[in-house]
Amino acid sequence: MKKLPIDEILSTLRQTICDSVNTVLVAPPGAGKTTRLPLALLGESWLTGKKILMLEPRRLAARAAARHMAVLLGEKVGETVGYRIRLDSCISSKTRIEVITEGILTRLLQNDPGLEDVGMVIFDEFHERSIHADLGLALCLQSQSVLREDLKILIMSATLDTAPSASLLGDAPVIISKGVSFPVTTHYIQRPITERIELAVVRKIQEAAIVEQGDILVFLPGAGEIHRVESQLLKIGMQKDAVITKLYGGLSQEEQDMAILPQALGKRKIVLATSIAQTSITLEGMRIVIDSGLMRIPRFSPRTGMMHLETVKVSRDVSDQRRGRAGRTEEGICYRLWTYEEELAHRDKSTPEIMEADLTSLVLELAAWGIQDPGELQWLDLPPEPAFLQARQLLFQLGALSCDGCITPHGQQLIKIGLHPRIAHMIFQGIRLGYGKLACEMAAVLSHRELFQGLSDADLRLRIEMVRKGSYHSIQTEIRYWKQVFAVTNGGIDSLEACGLLLAFAYPERVGQGRGDGRFLLRNGHGAAFKEPQLLATEPYLVAAELGGDQQGEKRIFLAAPVHLNMIKEHFKEQISVQDRIAWDHEVKAVRARRVEKLDALLLESMPLVNCDSEELLFALLQGIKEEGLHLLPWTKSACQFRQRLMFMHEIDPDWPNVSDDSLMTTLGEWLGSYLYGMSNCDHLQRLNLAAILGGMLSWEQGQKLNEWAPTHILVPSGQRIPIDYSDATVPVLAVRLQEMFGLKETPKIGQGKVAITLHLLSPAHRLVQVTKDIASFWENTYFQVKKDLMGRYPKHYWPDDPLKAMPTHRVRPRS
Repeated sequence: MKKLPIDEILSTLRQTICDSVNTVLVAPPGAGKTTRLPLALLGESWLTGKKILMLEPRRLAARAAARHMAVLLGEKVGETVGYRIRLDSCISSKTRIEVITEGILTRLLQNDPGLEDVGMVIFDEFHERSIHADLGLALCLQSQSVLREDLKILIMSATLDTAPSASLLGDAPVIISKGVSFPVTTHYIQRPITERIELAVVRKIQEAAIVEQGDILVFLPGAGEIHRVESQLLKIGMQKDAVITKLYGGLSQEEQDMAILPQALGKRKIVLATSIAQTSITLEGMRIVIDSGLMRIPRFSPRTGMMHLETVKVSRDVSDQRRGRAGRTEEGICYRLWTYEEELAHRDKSTPEIMEADLTSLVLELAAWGIQDPGELQWLDLPPEPAFLQARQLLFQLGALSCDGCITPHGQQLIKIGLHPRIAHMIFQGIRLGYGKLACEMAAVLSHRELFQGLSDADLRLRIEMVRKGSYHSIQTEIRYWKQVFAVTNGGIDSLEACGLLLAFAYPERVGQGRGDGRFLLRNGHGAAFKEPQLLATEPYLVAAELGGDQQGEKRIFLAAPVHLNMIKEHFKEQISVQDRIAWDHEVKAVRARRVEKLDALLLESMPLVNCDSEELLFALLQGIKEEGLHLLPWTKSACQFRQRLMFMHEIDPDWPNVSDDSLMTTLGEWLGSYLYGMSNCDHLQRLNLAAILGGMLSWEQGQKLNEWAPTHILVPSGQRIPIDYSDATVPVLAVRLQEMFGLKETPKIGQGKVAITLHLLSPAHRLVQVTKDIASFWENTYFQVKKDLMGRYPKHYWPDDPLKAMPTHRVRPRS
């Protein structure tokens, strides 16, 4: 057996694991940690009668690790060493080491929280920090603290940043293993790539094949790029001198073996791989690495409401791992397809998936575990609260969680499927209504959105029709799989008219109501619109399956299907609120009493409400007056004067009612409310006698004294009754022609004799000629100058030399 670096520390490692419940192991790729360590632990006494679970981040790595360990034991997979991954397992009653993918661990824990037949859980390649690994570790730590003090946990990582992990595991001991490493020369390109990455990769492969010896490992972001590079290499005849193989998760076992196992002597191997080849997989003999600098990572998409794969630039720690693949057996070469200056902008480390991911599935798993607050568990990075609450609200709408965050029977049903809860819920609801086949078709189409890129029509039904015509074989395969999983037959209702309803089950918050011009109000209160003309733009209701960035404050609709209002009302009736709404309508200036049906932000139906409660009508009318303002009331001339007189009296004596705007508005219900019963609109208000209503605010004594202390008119010497202007409550004014005041020796006073009226003395043409509060002083000091001026303009009028002895008149001249 070939000696590996991990062999040097196996004895120390076994003892440390024996003495400690938790351990952290740091070992670079190629050290042998994945395949040597589990086998070395089989004979330990603490493992008697129990097995090891080893988590791998990828299915390919899980199968490869199990197979390699079985070979080392001289057995077949499924005996002492087996594997269990989604849709495939190879274990038996003799299996003591199970290599599993991370999602499988969660299922095992949910079924058996104590993991009673497990002695150790190993988290391999933990530095990749997948959301499943973070969740699995958090659940294992709680199981260890509550149910299984003897359950051992081992974290294995390829990086040296172990302090957070060791601290999380209770200051667990850290063991470091050396790796096999030879110098690797790194080359950068001179100018940034402006063409498709596949073309640059093919040229670099040609160049490296000419100037260097050895096998070539090429890192590409995904399967699509791998197939396009392979096609170009075959076109230029590279297969004559080299074996071209592919390595990514969706390949068959035979195809993966071609990439992993050594080739016959004399023939160079070119492996086109995704990030799966960075760690976990042992690829012997690779001397040259060509790194595209790109990788695909799962991220939450606000457009689809689910996780999707996004192509991003690799971080520095990832690019270093890739380069290390070239120096496993001898000195190597690494070609990086980016400039040295571009690398300065690369992130040092990748962001943990839990910080950017859709947390819907995680929240459902925690609820099944009995956790409503993620803070009850131990995490390296606590799930972000906004994303956690958003996921919880969605699960409540799907019926997977109760209002207090507990999992429902339907949630238990969803969690067993392995699909995103949105899509699993849609299929279950579709089956219940007889649309099982259509739901499976929609699930497959929604998971392969990229195959329809370039299709301008946003109608989901068009894509279903295209698939039904026999196109898109990968989608056809997935449809058959889901029909098998859910036991769906080809019977049932075969109508595309239900597409919108099924979408509403998956995306309840994206039910939209038409506003006109292709614009929609979504149930969550956000706006959405089509950027280009669409037949769906005129639909009264639709459901958006894919939304894009804002345009003028509205999301762009990329994919949708229409839904009928009667379907919404029938299938979401428990979420529809019925409210009796009695409120002021600003447009018609009236109280509207209506019974409305609402689905969150959407007003589905509104109908008149009869026999309304009089108190509610009164409250709504008062509220309308407050919102519109006091000008809504019928302020006649007499009402305005009466109010002004009261304001004048309040200035003199605060015990009199305060009828200012602020005071009347504050006490509106007190002074006006009882007069409004039976009224509901602006026309009704015109019947109010505001002077009488304001008079009702006075005490009996005030009512008796008002005309005496704040009279409406003054009898002047000419015998005329002249109105007093109280528009300025602090300065009451009497505007009167000067000739009518002849003989008046003192200025009239009002307000209990406390306030002298301000006299506005007018010309015969009613133009102001003098303002005074002291008429006696006016006659003595100013009259003669005014007389001189007025005689010139009004010579026919009477202008006596002694105004105090003259006869007052409202005519041109007094009568003899």
